[in-house]
Amino acid sequence: MRHRPFFRWVLTLGVLLFGWSAYLYASYPETQQIDLTVISEKPDGRCTVRWKDPYHGGGRQRETAYQCDPGRGALLKPSHSILGTDNGWETGFMFTEGQHKGDLERALDDTDPYALSDALVLIGLALIAVGLVGGNIRSSVRLTGVRPKTVARARKLYEAADQVAQDHAQARDAVRAAWNALRHEQTEAKLSATPITRLIKGVAAGQAAQEVEAAGARTARDVLEAGVLGLEHMGVDRRTAQRAHTAARRLADDIEATLSVRVDPVASGPHTTALLIALQVLLEAGAEAQQMVRTGKELANKLDRVLTEAEPASGYRSMLRAGREQREIARSAVTTLRSLMASAEQEGLPARFAQTSVDLLRAPDDRNLGLSARADFESRISLYYGLLAQVVDPQDARAGH
Repeated sequence: MRHRPFFRWVLTLGVLLFGWSAYLYASYPETQQIDLTVISEKPDGRCTVRWKDPYHGGGRQRETAYQCDPGRGALLKPSHSILGTDNGWETGFMFTEGQHKGDLERALDDTDPYALSDALVLIGLALIAVGLVGGNIRSSVRLTGVRPKTVARARKLYEAADQVAQDHAQARDAVRAAWNALRHEQTEAKLSATPITRLIKGVAAGQAAQEVEAAGARTARDVLEAGVLGLEHMGVDRRTAQRAHTAARRLADDIEATLSVRVDPVASGPHTTALLIALQVLLEAGAEAQQMVRTGKELANKLDRVLTEAEPASGYRSMLRAGREQREIARSAVTTLRSLMASAEQEGLPARFAQTSVDLLRAPDDRNLGLSARADFESRISLYYGLLAQVVDPQDARAGH
């Protein structure tokens, strides 16, 4: 169910009414307090007053019906001697601007110019109070269950669990990359050691081989690098170029299919060293790393789902925007997150995840690590080749040792 901001609209309406009242009050003409002479007065305060209008007729005296204060002192009412007269005395306000300039405010025959403003301000203040109090109470109820710290901790645990799997995949990718580079290196070496005379066979093989050699391509590797178009530019007949390139391509495929790679730690190049380091990283991480990867994947899958449900509980604004059903789901999800984190912390998973990631991210260009990997390989050859077969295609992992 979508949230309906009822009290927000009540508050908004109250503010609008209050602003309207302020506008009306500010738009009223200015007034000036003056003394009024009360000519006659009734017990309920209705009276006739006289005052001097300075804006009309050169300050002429004017009379009108007025509502006097019946509770003022008896000496201020008519029939008592005030300054030697039988008139009474009262005070009032006279307009000093606008179309009613010189008139009395709140005379009996006039409507109260401030009545609407006063009514609006009272209604506006009442609505503002209801909006503020009701909105705060409702917000307090809606915000029950907001746990940003709990959600943040769960996200960190999810990132750590997910990172272990990513680091392990990266370590295995490093083995594959080094293995492919080593195979390519040894394939290139065999192609470079194969002369053209052994490459081209059949009718007029010798003449074709001489033509290709004369152009500057002396090995199968040279033919593959030049390609058919390159051989033609070098002066080789197109048919001969195609024949030589087809033979070189077939030889390369045969070498790739039957290549038996030998890892030589003594006369090792950069690719061999990189392969040994990558394999040693996985071997040293051992079964603990594999277990952590499985545990991390399972925990990350659980946390991912629960974190999605608990998203409204991650902040006050998101919880306020959520509907009733979403808030209930979020509160339940926070409880589940606490249970998962408590179980993970009891097993020490955060620290174990972090340690596994460190073990899987050793620097491959560390010279000392390369020396250590070569020495370790000589002492555990079977383990290295067994792990290599698990990581790469078993058919490609054939090696002589």
